[in-house]
Amino acid sequence: MEDLSQLSTFEQLFYYFKENGLYVLELFFTHFYISVYGVLLAALIGIPIGIFIAKNMKLAGFIITLANIIQTIPALALMAMIMLVLGLGKSTVIATVFLYSLLPIIKNTYTGITTINKSLTDAGRGMGMTRRQILYMIELPLSLSIIITGIRIALVIAIGITAIGAFIGAGGLGDIIIRGTNATDGTAIILAGAIPTALMAVIVDIGLGWLERRFDPEKRQQRLKKATISNAGVE
Repeated sequence: MEDLSQLSTFEQLFYYFKENGLYVLELFFTHFYISVYGVLLAALIGIPIGIFIAKNMKLAGFIITLANIIQTIPALALMAMIMLVLGLGKSTVIATVFLYSLLPIIKNTYTGITTINKSLTDAGRGMGMTRRQILYMIELPLSLSIIITGIRIALVIAIGITAIGAFIGAGGLGDIIIRGTNATDGTAIILAGAIPTALMAVIVDIGLGWLERRFDPEKRQQRLKKATISNAGVE
């Protein structure tokens, strides 16, 4: 058996990944799934709320302020309160992620719909479109990139909150970080949990950022113009 005390921190880190690679991978996916479940629940509730307050502007200030208040509560304190109802484990962390994710999703949905050029919705009404048709055919497609931005922000925040969830037995990469903090010389173990967590946040940010740009109506129009010009040049 190797004497790990003789190895440098990075050598210890490499050794840890070599010996516990599958375990780290399992916790990586557990961590990711917990984060995604919480954000998906928030999207299912938050997007309809964002649409509702965009149509009922008087309620917008109250609902956004309420979501803002939830965001100001420290994650560990919010988990402790939810834990009294749901107990230890993943459910409490998913509920915490859900509550933290509401603000960016509601706010971005509201912003996306209210910043659409009114002449476009007026043109839809002039063509005889119903409110539902205007929503699904004009407003949501044009605000989709901004809604995705809210989901991206929520998911990056969720990854950090899920790491804290290890303190209440939720699992995930936070488990490795906690083990490292409890070890005598656990720097390498802490890094073994922290690096994959940071990597997950970066991958999510880049991936959803790319998706956001794909659905941006202005950039989509630019791509269509380029395609039209290139086709005209070929002809």
